[in-house]
Amino acid sequence: MDRSRVPPTRAGRPEPDPIPESFQFGRPTPVVTLRFEDIDVGLTRDCGSVTVTGPEIVAFGERYDPQPFHTDPEAAAGSPYGGLVASGWQTCALTARLLVEEYLSDTASAGGRGIDELRWPRPVRPGDTLSVRAEVVAKRPGRNPALGETDVAVRTTNGDGETVLSMVALGLVERR
Repeated sequence: MDRSRVPPTRAGRPEPDPIPESFQFGRPTPVVTLRFEDIDVGLTRDCGSVTVTGPEIVAFGERYDPQPFHTDPEAAAGSPYGGLVASGWQTCALTARLLVEEYLSDTASAGGRGIDELRWPRPVRPGDTLSVRAEVVAKRPGRNPALGETDVAVRTTNGDGETVLSMVALGLVERR
């Protein structure tokens, strides 16, 4: 990329290159099969996995969370993490992508109401393969009679089965 033609950001640095193509997962156009009435508390979905690379961590960090332990492997080596780690927001983004592809794309999702209890108990490192599991833990009619509300416990683990993200996603789902 010819950076001489890229306008500087507020900090005087050019915008980083676009997010790498490996962030593009790809899935056929979904077919909605689940409406609010079809979703039971206890419904569980394994939402697939993705492997995170060092260059992806750096690219995301440079663009969205430019702390040295996300953007500079040498500086990260001297950090409390002892090496490069992904931003928690990158972990959220990857988790969201897998949730959309393997759970929300099959539901009549009308978006979200928020996130509760977001935690990043362990860092994500280059080479980690993240797997996502979602379980509906509560549901209720929405304020809008056309929508229902779901609370979905989400857990993202690394290849060793250690939790790297946990949260409760607060969703909206169309009713029949």
